[in-house]
Amino acid sequence: MKLQYNKLWKILIDKNMNKVQLREAAGISTNSLAKLGKNEPVSMTVLMKIATTLECRVEDLFETALKCTSRNEEK
Repeated sequence: MKLQYNKLWKILIDKNMNKVQLREAAGISTNSLAKLGKNEPVSMTVLMKIATTLECRVEDLFETALKCTSRNEEK
């Protein structure tokens, strides 16, 4: 399963906030922000800090997508 944080970036646009402002307001590391930018998993603590800062639910921040693989790759 692949995470996509497009919903987070949309919320930032709607709130007229950039990534640096989010990082500072939420108290998250630059490493966590970089992971979000690469659609890599981050801890629930990071997601909760972001959701609290943006006044939304954690599930409002990301979408999941099934990663398609061929049968040959599964062997």
